[in-house]
Amino acid sequence: MIEVLAGPGAGEADALTAAGLLASIKASRETENAEAARQLVLAAQWADLHPPESIHSAATFAVPGCEHEEPIAGEGAPLVAEFCVAELGTVLGISSTAAKKLIGHALELRHRLPRLWDQVHAGAVPAWRARSVAETTIHTSPPLTREAAGFVDAQVAAVAGRIGPAQLDRLVAETIKRYDLATADPTQDPEDGYLHVDPRHVTVHDDDVHFAGTMRIEAEVDLADALDLDRAVAHGAETLKALGSTLSLDARRAKALGNLARTQTALDLHASGATGPADIDGLPPAREVVIHAHFDATLSGDTTIFGPTGRMENGQRLVLLEQIRAWCGDTRTRVTVKPVIDLNTQLTGQTRKVPDRIREQIILRDRTCVFPNCGRPARGCDIDHVVPWDEHAEAEGRPQPGPTTTSNLAALCRFHHRLKTHSPWRYETTAPGVFEWRSPYGYRYRRDHTGTTELDPPDIPPGIPRPRRQ
Repeated sequence: MIEVLAGPGAGEADALTAAGLLASIKASRETENAEAARQLVLAAQWADLHPPESIHSAATFAVPGCEHEEPIAGEGAPLVAEFCVAELGTVLGISSTAAKKLIGHALELRHRLPRLWDQVHAGAVPAWRARSVAETTIHTSPPLTREAAGFVDAQVAAVAGRIGPAQLDRLVAETIKRYDLATADPTQDPEDGYLHVDPRHVTVHDDDVHFAGTMRIEAEVDLADALDLDRAVAHGAETLKALGSTLSLDARRAKALGNLARTQTALDLHASGATGPADIDGLPPAREVVIHAHFDATLSGDTTIFGPTGRMENGQRLVLLEQIRAWCGDTRTRVTVKPVIDLNTQLTGQTRKVPDRIREQIILRDRTCVFPNCGRPARGCDIDHVVPWDEHAEAEGRPQPGPTTTSNLAALCRFHHRLKTHSPWRYETTAPGVFEWRSPYGYRYRRDHTGTTELDPPDIPPGIPRPRRQ
């Protein structure tokens, strides 16, 4: 009999047999599934508390940027007030987009996939599997009617807990196809209104950068396209080997794929008549790439010495100085060097419009949208006045309460910019690049370049566990 101790130094009473340990793990998983199912119920109830009628003034629907009803599930599911997803996301420690998806899945299951919903709460189907079905029925093109979703529900619910994820995906797609064939009008074009789940995609996982400076690409393409791509990559790998490359076959295939992309872009520019310096094969650089990389540097006499590692601007991502040198040395890359901006300098503009130099400073300082748990890159965000600019201050002889200065500016994505402007969410700057947010329900969060920290929560009714601070 194998005996496993509960922890280092655990006494004999705390010892678990192998059978006991397996039973404990199984019970833990069942508890996890039950809590995930309960979270779906609570998310749906949160949506129930925030229908479009909960928006205080319906007239604000017509005002650009103001809150409006948000369709986040299929036909037959209720609408919800748009901004309620932000409050749910922050208390769960997830982004507003992820919270919107959670609410959408809960409403899709409760209103359009009721059999699957019941199976989840009976413990027969894990919540994550049911959510994968809901994700498909929400995003099928063209959208599934309520009747079509009900057909999928009837076919899938009974077996969803007994088959693997890949089988479940195929079953859902096949069920949608069968429904379409069974209800098709024989007098119409078969392609007209065809319901389908198209699995083709090319996804660059830019949020998953390896410490070695690589990034994962995932693709599902047409069979013929896949075979053509495989031949092109194999040919490129062999060519690199013939030219003296000592890289492994996998590394050469990866390099060949990048060469295909650069060569095609250069051909497109060449065909469009783009002018500029050409490389040895007569083609222009594939693209002018501006790499926003940040390295620590020290001065030694007249020489600047850079550290061996730095970070990419788009998030906390390690990059090696040698990699930057290799990228800049590629014959199809035109290098652009941006002037250095001191992030510790207070810059001030004279008008409400944010000058380019100050905008760049805020982008480099904040890195992402500064709303709690939001990871949208700052370069695609609005630059918000934390204390709003007062258009009438100068005419009325008052000091400007919301100046265009570094300490009063922050990067906010468009959704969270609208949220701050048109809802009770409020924030303030507590230090350069450090912001404290307060939600409509009194939750407080600190956000800086290291992430989001929940501060002391508001008073919570007895019996409800208080969230642990990070």
